Amino acid sequence: MDLKKEKITIVIAGLIIGVIAAALVFFGNPVNMGFCIACFLRDTAGALGLHRAGAVQYIRPEIIGLVLGSFAMALAKKEFSARGGSAPLTRFVLGFFVMIGCLMFLGCPFRMILRLAGGDLNALLGLAGFVAGILVGVVFLNRGYSLGRTFKQPVLEGAAFPAVQVVMLVLLVAAPAFIFFSEAGAGPGALHAPILISLIAGLVVGALAQRTRLCMVGGIRDMALFRESKLLLGFVAIFASALVCNLILSAVTGQAYFTLGFEGQPVAHTDGVWNFLGMLLAGFGCVLLGGCPLRQLVLAGEGNSDSAVAVLGLVAGAAFAHNFGLASSGTGSTPAGQVAVIIGIAVVAVIACVNTFRKNA
Repeated sequence: MDLKKEKITIVIAGLIIGVIAAALVFFGNPVNMGFCIACFLRDTAGALGLHRAGAVQYIRPEIIGLVLGSFAMALAKKEFSARGGSAPLTRFVLGFFVMIGCLMFLGCPFRMILRLAGGDLNALLGLAGFVAGILVGVVFLNRGYSLGRTFKQPVLEGAAFPAVQVVMLVLLVAAPAFIFFSEAGAGPGALHAPILISLIAGLVVGALAQRTRLCMVGGIRDMALFRESKLLLGFVAIFASALVCNLILSAVTGQAYFTLGFEGQPVAHTDGVWNFLGMLLAGFGCVLLGGCPLRQLVLAGEGNSDSAVAVLGLVAGAAFAHNFGLASSGTGSTPAGQVAVIIGIAVVAVIACVNTFRKNA
């Protein structure tokens, strides 16, 4: 596929994904949260009892669908490949702190774009921090940063993470007593589209993201390194289609799918400094991982066990953040969360230095 066709394919995929994200809100997901990898992994962690924040407990079918959609597309295109062994513990730590940064901001890069499409101007500060974090990471990439090569692994190793998603789907549908669900009106965890709609949405987005290699971190990184814009075009398309859909839904239903401003935004706060620093941490960590949370899920679906470990780090970060009061809320950030973000930036910087300058010594 030549570059022009690639760009057209990515834009079309982005337009479809933006419509799906807006539709999920219409069918019951929280406003400006048609998709949010960080939030949905946090909700799933809560449902499994890894944290007890009652407002955010629900096994999100979108996550299940994303992984299985990627898995199915990879199989169909003969791109499934079980591989791993590239500094898995380091990837776990990076995933952990990426989640700390996301929960300071209250959203992953995907949700950041959807928040902008919903008129939430606080996301501009998050975007600025995210770009800054990626650019810091690019400095290390230019100097030789690497976590080492991956190795071929048994097929069962690569298929384990998609298999876990099937188990999660069974638990969601069966709803046994040991799985926690947010009570109606309790918070974002209680707001969700019907299971089948959410699952189908995840399958479609997962397949499209696998096929197009969609990744916001990769888009900004490639623009900085190679002046290549194709991956960024996908997220521009997501923003554009979600924005148009939000405006149409607002006009047709009379409900607030689009509200321009800083104050009163859904599942968001106005603490600009910590919105910036939270996403700086997320961007810095993601570029060292080689992709955003969405990309990690897609790679895990393709058989990459290193990305599966990174996702487990994200889940652990979500559990830790809610168990120890690090996550922000609509009223703002917490002192403990602020300390955690600063520690996270320091830890990620050390990882970047160790895996760059040690190799060049």
